Amino acid sequence: MTGAIDVSQPSEFHPLGAGALLATVVLICIGIGALIGAAFGSVGIGIAAGAMAGVPASVAAVIFRYRDGV
Repeated sequence: MTGAIDVSQPSEFHPLGAGALLATVVLICIGIGALIGAAFGSVGIGIAAGAMAGVPASVAAVIFRYRDGV
């Protein structure tokens, strides 16, 4: 006996898109950090600070983008 299959709407979450968004936001934050660091005389510290700020910013961006899709 085969029953009817309930087909729901496909998920709006795309793992590849989420990963690309994570990487993009982190790289943008690193770039901004490098620019600010260069303005104050230490590019390396700016890159490190940008990376530290970029991780939570990228996670927040993915949550904001895909909050209704999961």
